[in-house]
Amino acid sequence: MSGRASTRVVDVHAHVFPRIAKAEARLLTDTGAPWLRVDGGGTGMMMSGDDEYRPVGEALWDPARRIADMDAAGVGVQAVSSTPLMFGYAAEPSRAADWCDLVNDRILVLCADAPDRLLPLCQVPLQDPGLACEVATRAAAAGHRGVHIGNHVGDRNLDDEGITAFLAHCAGLGLPVLAHPWDMLGADRMRGHMLPWLSGMPAETQLSILGLMLSGAFERIPESLRLCFCHGGGSFAFLLGRADNAWRRRDIVRADSPRPPSEYVGRFHVDSAVFDPRALRLLVDVMGTGRVMLGTDYPFPLGEQEPGATIRACPGLDDADRARLLGGNAEAFFAPAQDLVTTEGRKQ
Repeated sequence: MSGRASTRVVDVHAHVFPRIAKAEARLLTDTGAPWLRVDGGGTGMMMSGDDEYRPVGEALWDPARRIADMDAAGVGVQAVSSTPLMFGYAAEPSRAADWCDLVNDRILVLCADAPDRLLPLCQVPLQDPGLACEVATRAAAAGHRGVHIGNHVGDRNLDDEGITAFLAHCAGLGLPVLAHPWDMLGADRMRGHMLPWLSGMPAETQLSILGLMLSGAFERIPESLRLCFCHGGGSFAFLLGRADNAWRRRDIVRADSPRPPSEYVGRFHVDSAVFDPRALRLLVDVMGTGRVMLGTDYPFPLGEQEPGATIRACPGLDDADRARLLGGNAEAFFAPAQDLVTTEGRKQ
């Protein structure tokens, strides 16, 4: 990332929506494509075709405002990922690939304002894993430091054969992967009160993690893959004992997984966006201090408004532990592949 001390604060979960006009969005689909309406006075609207999707502020697209917010909050670095509305997984694959190239180019331009502070993450047309590999390869060559994906594509979870092949490709590139919940299940029963965000997102993330574990997908994906799940892994940590118990007692649970779920926690990271020091304490107990990284969900209002506050208030962490969660783990997670060092001190 740079030569600064590894104790600087690094936020791995921060979104952008680059300035993309309605006419440009038709690259993805003729109707209903996402674009950004900038209204003036620091306000705007995420649009889905002609429909207003969500009001937003200039921090979502203005790098100067973003850096000012980071300075005020004491955040040294953000890993910058697109807003999930932009994924485009329902579109025709070749159009989605062109769309992702456009989005990725705009993210690079946005991050170029402060290359030592903003780490660009690309997006890919995950509905076509072969094209996704091509887009990720181009993006990595252009300067992207990781890839941001949704946790499923329609009814295909992350353990889908094509998606696991894409994850293996990312491992080969040395490209870290940030998995974000989206398009939540049970939407017809989660009307109002932001229940898709409050309940659906944790459920989606739990489903993704258990799917990788119980399907045997982690046995097929290279151990070198750097994979992080947003929102603290959802309900995963609290329900891990339930999953282990089921694996031990029912052959249909363990049919495709040679090891209990708890033995796979060393295969991925999670962010810290759980908003309660007690919940974070459990998460750290389950994952270990080396696999939890600060994530705020900036700049959205449901994110952590004081970055790192939950980590600093978490009981039982010493100064070295807090330094790892606030920045050290992320420094290693996003380190260029040639700079990674094994626990024995040798470069991988």
